[in-house]
Amino acid sequence: MKKSFPVVLLLALLVFVNCSKSTSTDAESSGSTDPNVTINKVPNLQGTGDSANDFLSNTNFDKLLIEIGYVTGFKPDETAIDDFIEFIKETTFKETVKIQYLELSSSGKENLSINEVDEIIQEERTAYNTDDTLALFIYFSDAPSDEDEPEEDLVTLGAAFRNTSLVIYESTIIDLANKSFRVDVATVETATLHHELGHLLGLVNIGTEMVNDHEGTFTNEDGVETPSQHCNQDGCLMRAELEFGAAMKEAITAKNGQVPELDVECLRDLKANGGR
Repeated sequence: MKKSFPVVLLLALLVFVNCSKSTSTDAESSGSTDPNVTINKVPNLQGTGDSANDFLSNTNFDKLLIEIGYVTGFKPDETAIDDFIEFIKETTFKETVKIQYLELSSSGKENLSINEVDEIIQEERTAYNTDDTLALFIYFSDAPSDEDEPEEDLVTLGAAFRNTSLVIYESTIIDLANKSFRVDVATVETATLHHELGHLLGLVNIGTEMVNDHEGTFTNEDGVETPSQHCNQDGCLMRAELEFGAAMKEAITAKNGQVPELDVECLRDLKANGGR
């Protein structure tokens, strides 16, 4: 049976509100070199958008640590990461941004469910918030989402998890780029990273309030018009369809290979919540 667009969209934005509250004294799992240091994981296990102001402003954290966990052979392009850091500095007040890489073994699965991705992130992540540093974990997967329907050109490029985690379906991005001479891997990586970070920054209307109403809607399975948590402005980075492969490819092609940008309404929202 063909899955509807809204179902996949909601899965991509799933917020795990019943997450376990745990701490760790294990030096390897906490990212600390001191085995006596207790790492409180709870602040990194909140809902999507809950840390929007922490990303945007320097009120609670003036540094950002990005831990990139990638499956062997699926490390992101350096250009995409450089562009990602630039995007962060353009939209937030974080000037000190550190990257650390973590090479991971494959899950061995043909595809991954939302829950399986969440389990991998919780198991592999080592970076958590400290006194002045906000931590972001990004998992670059070698397996696609189990909700993909390639025959319908419906493939998921990434998703935001909780308040400080992202998954990028790197194998899907590579496959998408290999099928087109108009887009490359680095550009699709960059666009996907920017879009998914936008959700952690609270866009649209999921932690960062809208100054003006610009949230799109969709009709759910019950026929009810429902907020999409995405922007309704033409050409915006936070358009709902940019979660998915075909639409992302079209958007990049339409901009002559350039990554879509945040529109004025999204930028206005971020600024009102402590961003630039």
